[in-house]
Amino acid sequence: MSQHLSASPHEIAPTVLLAGDPLRAKYIAETFLEEAYCYTEVRNMLGYTGLYKGKRISVQGAGIGMPSLSLYVHELINDYQVDTLVRVGTCGALQPDLKLRDLLMGVSASTDSNINRRLFHGLDYAPCADFDLMRRAWETADQLDLNLKAGNILSSDTFYDIGQSDSWQLWAAYGVLAVEMEANALYTLAAKFGVKALCLLTVSDHLVTEARSSLEEREKSFTDMMKLALELV
Repeated sequence: MSQHLSASPHEIAPTVLLAGDPLRAKYIAETFLEEAYCYTEVRNMLGYTGLYKGKRISVQGAGIGMPSLSLYVHELINDYQVDTLVRVGTCGALQPDLKLRDLLMGVSASTDSNINRRLFHGLDYAPCADFDLMRRAWETADQLDLNLKAGNILSSDTFYDIGQSDSWQLWAAYGVLAVEMEANALYTLAAKFGVKALCLLTVSDHLVTEARSSLEEREKSFTDMMKLALELV
């Protein structure tokens, strides 16, 4: 029995969109899904299931950071047989040519966390997105006339330290597109349990220009990312 989700065995669809902010999960369900219902409110980490173009899909809040996301991903896979997970999140741009609201796809996820180093006995493991999901996302973005950018992203254990020090410049110098806080754990767990995972991101902050989006914009206005993720159902 899941310790952090209260859903019945068949209430969660095989494909789940993961939103760090549970209010973004609620917005997606109420805006894009038909016949949507809330299957969990445990710790206010909202989860919904509904229909998108006739297909069942779930949207689950997962919190901030790799430990929080890992709890939900582990239980979704092992307790509810979820086989496809697509993160719809925000990120801070590290490259000067990126702009607020740009749409990114994480091909792989570097990290400053020690979680995987502990797992792999001090060695570096490079988790990657599922190729089929990446291919479909790229083709679908082209069909929807969306400018999707793809590359390496950074999953950080810290939020303020990255922005207040010069450490991000090293990642930027090696071509890392942006920083977020969850994809590395998502891709690692997907690899461990043999399921598909992809991280789609919208630039909400810029470490080079220091531009920022509002809280309401982050919750409700990044609809290109939401639509692209839903088309992968």
